[in-house]
Amino acid sequence: MLLVLAICAAPVLASYLAFYVLRPEGAPSQGVLIRPTRSLPADLALARLDGSPVAAAALKGQWLLVVVAPATCGPGCERRLYLQRQLREMLGRERERVDKLWLLPGGGTPAPALRTAVEAAPAVTVLRADAGALARWLEPEPGRKLEENLYVVDPMGEWMMRLPVDPDPARVRRDLERLLRASAGWDQPGR
Repeated sequence: MLLVLAICAAPVLASYLAFYVLRPEGAPSQGVLIRPTRSLPADLALARLDGSPVAAAALKGQWLLVVVAPATCGPGCERRLYLQRQLREMLGRERERVDKLWLLPGGGTPAPALRTAVEAAPAVTVLRADAGALARWLEPEPGRKLEENLYVVDPMGEWMMRLPVDPDPARVRRDLERLLRASAGWDQPGR
């Protein structure tokens, strides 16, 4: 009778041991959550490449993968733009909930070949922005420049995650999938 009792109690004891003592940990996230989140500044002056103004509120309503880089985009910038594109495509059917945004601090125009590449479907939204206002809103990793990270902004315009300088795309995809799954009840595809 004691043997039958031990056999029946073993799974319960094993579950308590696993939950309270061994505590399995999930894979660590690739991105760094920003706490508290930072709201999109209402006074952030944005403009298209042709100079026409864009209201900062127009960026709300969609998850954003943000690259901040000057128009003279070097190899690191091109790598981040490529990663931005690949991350969006890796999301599969959820990719319609994510937009790609390239913010240009300062003047200049991207090279024609690069401009053609970023305007190919699905296009990257390219906007000029004031460098000072961007620096007050977004913050790079300690010891890094603003242009070296990729940033995630939620549909309410809150900057809420910073991706590392050289992220692992598979781990970033898992982070983005978790965010999209958690927001499925209140976020919809498209603006």
